[in-house]
Amino acid sequence: MKKKIRVLIAKPGLDGHDRGALIISQALRDYGMEVIYTGLRQTPEQIVASAIQEDVDAIGMSCLSGAHNELFPEVVNGLKGQGAEEIIVIGGGVIPWEDIPFLEKNGVQKIFTPGTPSIETAKYIEKAVYQRDGINLDVDNEIVKKVDHIGIAVESLDESLPFYLDTLHLKLEGIEEVKSESVKIAFLNAGNIRIELLEPTNESSSIHSFIQKRGVGIHHVALGVENIEKRIQQLKENGISMIHDVPKPGAGGAEIAFMHPKSTQGVLYELCDKSSKERI
Repeated sequence: MKKKIRVLIAKPGLDGHDRGALIISQALRDYGMEVIYTGLRQTPEQIVASAIQEDVDAIGMSCLSGAHNELFPEVVNGLKGQGAEEIIVIGGGVIPWEDIPFLEKNGVQKIFTPGTPSIETAKYIEKAVYQRDGINLDVDNEIVKKVDHIGIAVESLDESLPFYLDTLHLKLEGIEEVKSESVKIAFLNAGNIRIELLEPTNESSSIHSFIQKRGVGIHHVALGVENIEKRIQQLKENGISMIHDVPKPGAGGAEIAFMHPKSTQGVLYELCDKSSKERI
């Protein structure tokens, strides 16, 4: 039986607009959470007192007035002063990107920016509460585990490898030809990340087409994932266009799928799932 999560939604300060807070409140209720909405123009002290009185698991604050850098940390410090620092604090509203590191450094666990799907806010709160309480949450919504490698298109491995091996002193782990993609790949160990040099073996290769259009250089960034089929579906549900709707075999026994650059700010991202290989 799932834990019933209680969330306090609050509007600190002089901000007089609460449409967004009401939408989030309803979304959390639809997700199965109990929601207490405090109303407009709450002081940090009032928010802390309400959170403790209502015995909530989390506080979600919305701020459109620009006072978030003062108000949000005051709530965090107020909870600490009352011995209630286990209450998770998240925030949203009109908050500049550059303020997010400051707020997270000062105890706000997560900042949600405008346009974040409300379901993602609900899932985040659920996961954070379950992790805090040591409860196993069967639903895993984390897509990226790590950056697996960076793929670099080259015209010739023979011409390119001396730079990486002799100048940068990277370690060559192996070379593999993937005939289905008409590419030969050199795997280089660069510490906590791998570099893959991609040489086209004929003119039908997508790497050959890339070099003809853009020249040699970074071709893609590979994101390490697990359960690649589920990750593809998650991305599609979030409006991401996929080049591959189902995974296909990649180098080193991995399963791979590419996202379309038009959905990813112009970057070609590859999903790379090596979990099945690692279990063998």
